[in-house]
Order: sequence, then C-alpha cells, then structure tokens
Amino acid sequence: MSELDRPGGIRLTVRGALVLVLVATLAGGLLQALLGPSMLTGLAFVGGCAVATVLVNPRELLSLVVSPPLVFFVATMFVETVRSLFAASPVQAFGLGMYTALSQGAPWLFGGSLLVVVIAWRRGLTRCVRELRDELRAAKASVPRPRTGETAFAPEPEGYFEPKVYGTPRDDR
Repeated sequence: MSELDRPGGIRLTVRGALVLVLVATLAGGLLQALLGPSMLTGLAFVGGCAVATVLVNPRELLSLVVSPPLVFFVATMFVETVRSLFAASPVQAFGLGMYTALSQGAPWLFGGSLLVVVIAWRRGLTRCVRELRDELRAAKASVPRPRTGETAFAPEPEGYFEPKVYGTPRDDR
C-alpha cells in the first residue's frame, strides 16, 4: 500500500499547509526581531516546510512543492513592511530591508524548497505528476480537430472580425 492509498493521521489541505509554513516563518521573523540571531527565520521556515510536507494530503503534494518561495517572499514582505513603518524613511528602510532579508534568507529558501521536494518525492510526488499528465492528455484528446475534405470548415480569410457590408454602393450620393 502506497502513501497515497494509506488512510489516517492528521492531513492538511494545501491551503492549511501553506498557512502553517507562513505562520512558522512569521514566528521566526518575530523571534529574530526580539532575540537577534538572523538564522531564526530560516530555521522556522525550513521546519514549517518539513512539517507541512509531511502533513499535507498526498494528492496535493504538487501544489505544495511549488509554493515555498512565494510563502517566504510574502512573510519577508510582511515583516519588512512592519519593520519599516517605524523608520525615518519608510520606503528606503523597506527596500533595504527586503534586499537584506531576501539575500540572507536565500540559502534557507533553497534548503526549504529542496527539503519539500525530497519529502514530497518520497510521499508520492511522481504519482501526482503522472496523474496530472494523464488528465492533460485526456483533456487534449477531447479538443475537436479540423475536418478535411469537401465538408470541412473553411475559416474566414484575413479580416474575420471586420464588419461585412452587404449590397452595392449607391451612385446617387
């Protein structure tokens, strides 16, 4: 029995998993602001990613795998917005803060994203990708193809959306 077929335990939707990662990252940012070490946000992000990937429904792994960079960016933007509100020049403080936070957080972001992919791979990510491919192939097969032969549909020539003028011009004008 694979991970996707196994029932039981706590399972999160992908929304719940993303909220978990966001809250963990924001908590890490708060701890970093209070205590000082810059690695607290990164550790909280990586920990949130690991827990979310373990707890998410297996059929939603594909959506979770692509989301950690966006969650990290949103959390960083929120923290830096709050931090820059109390500065003398809020715009400058926000820009510098975002640059600093994203450049310091890049290794944690890559590590968290890699951890999500590795855990999701073990939990059945390949099966999710295969199912998506099958769905896309099935949807593609239902698209009608143009007919050939005498009864084939002939599309309008160039200027299809131009209004047609019927009749002949009057000479009396």
